[in-house]
Amino acid sequence: MCCCLFQAPNLESRELWKGFLYSVVDLNVPSCLTLLPGQLQMLKEVVDKERSRRRTRTPTRAPPSPLSVPLVGEIPPCFRPVSRTEAEVLLERHPDCGNMLLRPGRDGCSLAVTTRQDLNGSVFRHYRVTQRDQGGYVIDVENPIPCATLHEVIDALVEKTAGTLQPFLLEEPYEENITYVSANDENGERILHTAPTSPLPKAPALPPKQDRWSSSPLSRSPAPDRRILTSPVPASPTNPMRRLILSPSPLAQTLNEELKMKLEKRRASQE
Repeated sequence: MCCCLFQAPNLESRELWKGFLYSVVDLNVPSCLTLLPGQLQMLKEVVDKERSRRRTRTPTRAPPSPLSVPLVGEIPPCFRPVSRTEAEVLLERHPDCGNMLLRPGRDGCSLAVTTRQDLNGSVFRHYRVTQRDQGGYVIDVENPIPCATLHEVIDALVEKTAGTLQPFLLEEPYEENITYVSANDENGERILHTAPTSPLPKAPALPPKQDRWSSSPLSRSPAPDRRILTSPVPASPTNPMRRLILSPSPLAQTLNEELKMKLEKRRASQE
């Protein structure tokens, strides 16, 4: 990331430079700067000239995007969405990571394999890989090599060169710190900041779970008095159960009277 620094002799010149840059980029005169009426008029003229320049500029055709290539099947790990020149630079900078990579073709409709070998210096070769209408791929050499998948394309080149060509596998590093960009409230300059690396506060630990059957005298509840549960039902005239227990049935009264009469007759006969 390139950063350019401008040094202004005074505050007025710095504000004018900032206004000029904002006007060209946004095509609008900024209102957050302290400028004189003549300076504001000059910036309006700059905005008008930049608008007319952009209208008359002939648009150029953008090159096809490397990622527009319709890949079918699983992509090999040596695939890189880079151009021919970028592929050569990668292979030359990292010779220990392999010497063959798969990339999009220059026309945006095919693929290519870029290789690098040492022969009194770096020697680069580029092979076109096209997709077949009936499926699969073909390595376009003098004797075309058909392959069912992109993995077979790489395996075929490794086999044809007796293992001299090896897939390019680069372990790209990851950032170790979190960074972010913010604007200065005073001058509007954007500054790159590094987020603090202090660990996040831990959640408070939960208190230990207390067993409800603990033998501690404070946590033990007094056992219920079983005598209360087995005590007889108090006598109450409104208690139907109590009336059933105390009031005998008519059949029981008849049997009692007959038994009583038999006992009296037996006593009378004995006398």
